[in-house]
Amino acid sequence: MSNPSSTSTGEGLNRRQLMTAAAAASLLSAVSSPLSAFEPRFHRADNNRIRQSIAHWCFSEHWSVEQTIGHAVVLGCQSVELIEPKYFPLLDKKGLVCAIGQIDMAPDPPFVKGWNNPKHHDQLLKATRDSIDACAEHGYPNVIAFTGMHDGFSKEEGANNCVDGLKKIVEYAQKKKVVLCIEVLNTRDDTHPMKGHPGYQGDDTEYVVDIIRRVDSANLKLLFDVYHIQIMNGDVIRRLRQYKDLLGHVHVAGNPGRNELGNDQEICYKAVMETLIEIGYEGYVGQEFLPTGDPLESLAAAVKICDV
Repeated sequence: MSNPSSTSTGEGLNRRQLMTAAAAASLLSAVSSPLSAFEPRFHRADNNRIRQSIAHWCFSEHWSVEQTIGHAVVLGCQSVELIEPKYFPLLDKKGLVCAIGQIDMAPDPPFVKGWNNPKHHDQLLKATRDSIDACAEHGYPNVIAFTGMHDGFSKEEGANNCVDGLKKIVEYAQKKKVVLCIEVLNTRDDTHPMKGHPGYQGDDTEYVVDIIRRVDSANLKLLFDVYHIQIMNGDVIRRLRQYKDLLGHVHVAGNPGRNELGNDQEICYKAVMETLIEIGYEGYVGQEFLPTGDPLESLAAAVKICDV
């Protein structure tokens, strides 16, 4: 007696046989493929030992702020930083934060007009208050600060002016539960306007640390940019340990070049991240490098390196 599921021509049976054979071949291929074929395309930062952030400006030639926020979600980063407050509601919606708020010193970049020159203090006070207010409203932790270009002031004069100016704003930051983070920038690289800043007064870690200690407030801390400090001072891990109580925020990029993190540059970022964990750092690490290849591939690789 014939199988009732078959047809007189055998067409139905042949079709089922072909489908079964295809499924078996697919399964066999899957079993014999390397594990990497089943892993996500990009590493996701799920270890939660280092809270990672993305500095949008580095990728602004490639992505909108909205796209950067989307990539942060996919990569497991917890922040997109140095963006306008108008994007803060979107960060909140996506469960992210702005780890450090920018200040608007237009038409100049924010690092040009700094606290070392009293003639900029009024503009700085307003810009910094505005950023503090925006960050405080959303519960974000930090706002950036700079010494500024030397503007003809000696190191001593510039430091004194920074102390005087920062004392005018730090109590307001304390009231709003926001920390000001003053950044060290390198003055040696003159190849690109964002790889180095010739003329910037706060180009020495100890110089900026001295300003912080003279202001003497828990609401003024150090923005430890590993790339800049490696160029100007080096001895990064020793300094992280030495100034662990003053760390407010951390930036990373490869050196030389302020490009990707990886084996072709001189900073061992795995060791840097392990040191941050060792000293009990609980702040954010901002990916602030200029990609030379595919920006998403480069960012994913950097996130993986820092996800120790």
